[in-house]
Formats: sequence, structure tokens, C-alpha cells
Amino acid sequence: MDTFALVVTIGVALFFTYTNGFHDSANAIATSVSTRALTPRAALAMAAVMNLAGAFLGSGVAKTVSEGLIDTPTGGQGMMILFAALVGAIVWNLTTWYFGLPSSSSHALFGGMVGAALAGSSTVYWWGVWEKIVLPMFLSPVVGLVLGYFVMVVILWIFKGSNPHKAKRGFRIAQTVSAAGMALGHGLQDAQKTMGIVVMALVIGGVEDEGDPIPVWVKIVCALMLSLGTYAGGWRIMRTLGRRIIELDPPQGFAAETTAASVMYTASFMFHAPISTTHVITSAIMGVGATKRVKAVRWGVAKNIIMGWFITMPAAALVAALSYWVVNLAFG
Repeated sequence: MDTFALVVTIGVALFFTYTNGFHDSANAIATSVSTRALTPRAALAMAAVMNLAGAFLGSGVAKTVSEGLIDTPTGGQGMMILFAALVGAIVWNLTTWYFGLPSSSSHALFGGMVGAALAGSSTVYWWGVWEKIVLPMFLSPVVGLVLGYFVMVVILWIFKGSNPHKAKRGFRIAQTVSAAGMALGHGLQDAQKTMGIVVMALVIGGVEDEGDPIPVWVKIVCALMLSLGTYAGGWRIMRTLGRRIIELDPPQGFAAETTAASVMYTASFMFHAPISTTHVITSAIMGVGATKRVKAVRWGVAKNIIMGWFITMPAAALVAALSYWVVNLAFG
């Protein structure tokens, strides 16, 4: 196996992780920044540290990505498929970041994997894609929306007789904890996805055997790149999540972050399902905002975001397929 191709593919995987970090940094901290619970730089530093910590909490999501979605042959063709999948995901990440659209880096990656595998005449485990990707893609936002609504209703009921100013001050402090929990869940989910891709590259290159434990160095470099990307920040998307959907106050921000973090931990530890942190936090914000009044949520903005969710996988798949054909033409 060409060592250079392996090194290049791992390098591209780490760059994808970096784009994932700055693309998704808004997921963890947009609500805390918009409610002024944290300053932007303090929030980004906290999110970067918690992303790093979250990457070491498990390996179930990484195994789902590396073993349950596509079957790549060893050798040059398998490496081209993996390389093209990453290119498709990166192109879509950068495109949606440019337009400030909080699409899913996770589903861009999965769409890229499927598109590149099909272009390379490789096997796609359609049941695994349906069970571990598509089904959670639809269920997790619904759960986030409904749970966010009820969490906010409970908070309003508990604090209905409290002094509004004191309550908001307390929730502003509590948001530091909820934002940290959200960032920890982001590291648990998204760093593991790239770990799975790097492990696939090592298996294709004959360096590791399928089923081997994830090497420690893989965990470290994936976690570091995600943290660096997070600290770089994604200000365009942060404005969309923090302000354009609804103007959040500290209790709403706390409810949204707590809801999203709970959904991510459940998906990671109980189901080993790689869900989208973007989908979960966005839907939680919508659910929380709807408790104020349904019209308080800017559903036009929400509609555009949801449309982006639906086109992410096929768009990334198309770019990945085109990338595979170009690479195959050049080097195949």
C-alpha cells in the first residue's frame, strides 16, 4: 500500500475534523454567547477544552462509522473512496459555513461516504445507513424539539413566582455548566466520527486489523484538531443559531443546551448512533422558543435550515462521487 496515500488521506481526515470544529462551534456556545452568559472567546476556549475531553469518553460511535456503513476494499481503490468521501464532506462544510447555514458536518461525512462508495462500486450497508444514520437523523430533531419544549415548560412552572432579574442572573451562571455539557457531548460525538475514518484508513492501508482498538494517537490527534477548529470559531453560523431563529434569554438558553446535551449522551452511550449535534441544538432552540409563543420562532429561517438538512447527504454524496471519478481518472 502506498504510504503517501495513507498519510494524505489521514491528513485530509484531520482537516475535515478542523472544519467540523469551526463549523459546529456554534452548536455548543451560540446560546451562551447570545444571552451574554459567556464572552465569545471564553466560550470558545471552554468549548475547545470540553471537546478535547469528550473525545476520550467512548468509542461506540467511532466503531459504527468505521465498521457499519460501507465496505471499502484494501489497497488503492479503498483509499481513493475514503479520500473522495472526505473531499465531499469538506466542500459541503465550507459551502454551508460561507452562507451561515447550520447544516450537519456528520451527515456531510456520511453522505460523502455513501457517494464515494457507490462511485467506486463498493458495498454500502444500507440497513446500517438507515438504522444508524437516517432514522436518528429524523428522530433526534423531533426528540430535541419536544423535549426542549417540555423542559422549558417545567422551568417556567418551577420559577413562576421568582424575581425575573434574579432568576435570569442564576440561569446565566447555570448556562456555563450547560454549555460545557453541550461541548462535551459534541466532542463525544464528532471527534469519534473522524476517529472512525482514520481507523478505516489504517485498516485499508494494512496498518491495523478490523476490530482492533482505536490507537491512542488517533484519539489524541482527532481530539486536538476538533478543539483547534472549535477555538477558531464559526461566527456566521453562530449568528444564525443565537439570534436569527429566536432571541434567547438565559433560562431558554439553559433549557436548549441541557436538552441537546441529554439527547447526545443518550445516543452515544445507549445506541452508539452518530447523530447531528447541529440538528439537535437547532430543534431544541425551536422547541424552547415555542413556549413563549409559536410565532416567536422565526419559522422562515427554521424552514431554510431544515431544507439544508435534507439536501446535505445527497449534495455531499454527489461531490464525493465526482471527486472519486476525478481521482480515479488521474491515479487509477
